[in-house]
Amino acid sequence: MTVSPSALADVARSEASLRAFLHGLPGVDKVGADQRAAVLGTRSIKTSAKAWAIDLATRMVDLTTLEGADTPGKVRNLCQKALHPGHGAPRVAAVCVYPAMVPVAHEVLRGSGVHLASVATAFPSGQAPLSVKLADTRAAVEAGADEIDMVINRGAFLSGRYTEVFEEIVAVKEACGDAHLKVILETGELVTYDNVRRASWLAMLAGGDFIKTSTGKVPVAATPPVTMIMLEAVRDFLAQTGRTVGVKPAGGIRTTKDAIKYLVLVNETAGEAWLDPDRFRFGASTLLNDLLMQRSKLATGHYTGPDYVTLD
Repeated sequence: MTVSPSALADVARSEASLRAFLHGLPGVDKVGADQRAAVLGTRSIKTSAKAWAIDLATRMVDLTTLEGADTPGKVRNLCQKALHPGHGAPRVAAVCVYPAMVPVAHEVLRGSGVHLASVATAFPSGQAPLSVKLADTRAAVEAGADEIDMVINRGAFLSGRYTEVFEEIVAVKEACGDAHLKVILETGELVTYDNVRRASWLAMLAGGDFIKTSTGKVPVAATPPVTMIMLEAVRDFLAQTGRTVGVKPAGGIRTTKDAIKYLVLVNETAGEAWLDPDRFRFGASTLLNDLLMQRSKLATGHYTGPDYVTLD
């Protein structure tokens, strides 16, 4: 489906027009999507390219801790690991923490080039008044976050209240100021692939800089088919609007093998331009350790155990 930029700008003028646009998007062939993602997942890369892929995946990591037991000491250690992963590896893309931990992380990361991301908007449920969500966002930005990971109101989306979700994303984007906005769709709760495609377009139309699969707090997090559908969405959105939006799968991506499968998926779906931390990220807490162990294996010829990398 081809839509002119002027038409896209007008789709949110009413609930009816937004619904018509979203439900007019091509349906997703679930069997076909699952099969294509599975086939791409079997592709391997040359040994000579593996070191490059590992370092690229490392540079794409949003190193994350989002636990109720997080402490300033744990966050400082995580930030040091982001800056100095070890084994000669490059720095990660960002550190992602709760708003209360942003001042602690900012103290360590300031001026380093590693981004500071904060979840906001009543993460992970998204069930709070808009005023609370906006205050949450502004507080994180004022404390030093330059990226905000918001969650959409899945209840509103699944009830068909698309304008409510759209306007909320627009308001949060405005509250972000110069900070980039990642919009978490929580795809594991969206039920269908068609809804994943609709939510992706809704988030992009509302101004999201990234679309993100999951909070990591529900049983079904990132999957290759869902990520592929989101990559198709950003590819098509760029073609129709000229605006680039990134993709961030999060939750359940733990091994180098997983990460490389996703890089193949990115290259084959959205294209080589998305093989860049400005366009693709991994939301992960344990992936970095495996990347470091695999990097060491390539350099030394033997595996180092998990005792040789710091715990997240």
